[in-house]
Amino acid sequence: MKWKFSNKSLQNNLLMLVGLVISASVSAADVVDYNDVFELEYAASPQVHPNKKTVIYERRSMDIMGDKTRSSLWQVNLDGSNHRPLLSGKESFRSPTFSPDGKRLAYTSAFDGSNQLYVRWLDTGQTARVTNLQNSPSSISWSPDGTQIAFSMFSPSKGSSLFKDMPKKPKGAKWAGTATYIDTTNYREDGGGYVEPGFSHIYIVPSDGGSPRQISSGNFHHNGPINWSKDGKQLIIDADRHDNWQLRPRETDVYAVNVTDGTFTQLTNRQGPDARPLISPNGKHIAYLGFEDKKLSSQNLHLNVMSIDGKNSKDLTPTLDRSVANIQWSSDSKGLYFAFADHGQQQLGYVDLAGKLTKMKTKLGGQSLGRPYTSGDYKVVGDGRVVFTQGNPNRPADLAVVNTKGEVKKLTALNEDIFAHKIMAKVRSLTVISSLDEKSIEAWVALPPNFDPAKKYPLILEIHGGPHAAYGPNFAMEIQLMAAQGYVVVWANPRGSTSYGEDFANLIHHNYPSNDYNDLMDVVDGVIEEGYVDQEQLFVTGGSGGGTLTAWIIGKTNRFKAAVVAKPVINWMSFSLTADGYSYFTQYWMPGMPWDNAGHLWERSPLSLVGNVKTPTMLLTGEFDYRTPMSETEQYYQALQLQKVDSAMVKIKKSGHGIARRPSNLIQKVGNIMAWFEKYRAKEIKYQ
Repeated sequence: MKWKFSNKSLQNNLLMLVGLVISASVSAADVVDYNDVFELEYAASPQVHPNKKTVIYERRSMDIMGDKTRSSLWQVNLDGSNHRPLLSGKESFRSPTFSPDGKRLAYTSAFDGSNQLYVRWLDTGQTARVTNLQNSPSSISWSPDGTQIAFSMFSPSKGSSLFKDMPKKPKGAKWAGTATYIDTTNYREDGGGYVEPGFSHIYIVPSDGGSPRQISSGNFHHNGPINWSKDGKQLIIDADRHDNWQLRPRETDVYAVNVTDGTFTQLTNRQGPDARPLISPNGKHIAYLGFEDKKLSSQNLHLNVMSIDGKNSKDLTPTLDRSVANIQWSSDSKGLYFAFADHGQQQLGYVDLAGKLTKMKTKLGGQSLGRPYTSGDYKVVGDGRVVFTQGNPNRPADLAVVNTKGEVKKLTALNEDIFAHKIMAKVRSLTVISSLDEKSIEAWVALPPNFDPAKKYPLILEIHGGPHAAYGPNFAMEIQLMAAQGYVVVWANPRGSTSYGEDFANLIHHNYPSNDYNDLMDVVDGVIEEGYVDQEQLFVTGGSGGGTLTAWIIGKTNRFKAAVVAKPVINWMSFSLTADGYSYFTQYWMPGMPWDNAGHLWERSPLSLVGNVKTPTMLLTGEFDYRTPMSETEQYYQALQLQKVDSAMVKIKKSGHGIARRPSNLIQKVGNIMAWFEKYRAKEIKYQ
């Protein structure tokens, strides 16, 4: 376009405007975009060599051709030197596990066809394929003498059928196939589809290769972690070996399994889970996680320890009002490290066998790429140092090491090639006081690149799922992509969120959605009060539990210009009997069976408020989502259509509930959300 200037002042003003537009177009190339999703990498599963000098970890990256996450094994010295690949290729290499003497490394890979167990001699690089399995091994565990490896594997069984009189199919006939006969409670799983008949069992195989021998037995699932007793005669695992295990979704106990004859000895027995057992280095104690089940929807896992024979059990964290995870013994067997989420961030703690608790300042993170959930991993070195995944709002996980003085040394820089030259959204914290009961509600705000506090920006409220989960000041590609398109983005931990204690989480027990709506509105108002948000340009979205709350919000208020409801629960009645985890949801999320509580469930269903909705609404769900099934999305879409509300429905291909598992689907999720919001965003005058 050519401009005709009538006077010098107008000419200068327009030249300045054109200069700003050019500047903006240049800077636009320096913010994150959808292509960057395929370039993301992050560190996971660090394993420290017994020499305490080297760590091997999974370097996970996005495979643009396979549309998946690919894992390579890399190593780096704990002083940050000698960072190099160990095993890398077209296929993934996972689950690195050192032999007791540190001379060999076991791992799994499908690089020559199917997923198998391999052992690599670290001095020569020679590698042996140890197994020839029909299904994937997991939970690798070396015997104390290094001669055997235990692992867990799904073992299929023959499906049952009552009908036996099917006529013989003529040669060349093309019939529909054999009908599937289902008589189990757990018959469908999100991410796995309809469950194949069979059970997970524990196997042992010689570490230099041979025939695996099944150790566990019975029609029960046996998974990891797998612990060898110090004498190599027993395996310590957790399982639920009760006949009605399918209706006991939270029940497990710790068992000792005799390696020779497969006999089981039950070591724990209480109402509630006892899980994730871990034998102390001296072989005298077993640590494990568990709680007395009170049938609450959110319950903290406590760290317990008992003698190797199951006696003298003790709760080491009775005063820690947080859920414990990822326990690891200190090398002297005098205490345990553990992870716990606190105020939206995963961090480390340590407790000795007397119960003296120390909260470390080390923050873990960086492994939740899509949305800003708590995450992180770590490994105890054995000399007081800890290797951990370090994240921040602008970077996925790198490896770092912290010493006893709290000094942190970063070992990797996996994403500087992508982000070092980009202008990232700056993230700041915000705390508001609930207008209902004066509780503190924590939130975080991402400001667009080149943010100018004198301007007014559209705002997106992004709501977490769970609902018992936690956001925090953590990296999230979805947040960065939203902010890069000129939006202020806010996310919060309303009542019901974890990392603030069991009571705060259970404020929504049998009462969800409810006052969490008010918390979220208080957060939106808190950002508006800061003066840089256009109150006429508010947008809202969330996934899973956040999708449920989004639908609830637009049934309560018309203040949002547009909404995207992702993978929601719309109708608690239908959800209770179509979701994959129905035996859990009906026991813990509901006051009783749905047919006995229809009124209660309907009052909490967003569908009950759909008659109020005026907000233009998109629904977005994975086509193979069995956690919040597509039927939930379709109910709401059809209701909106009947009311002539501007609405659309997006089905994400080859996706279950975890849409971000495929990088292309993460892009499509955010892309569709932003396209819907842009459709209703007030357009600014653009000069070209």
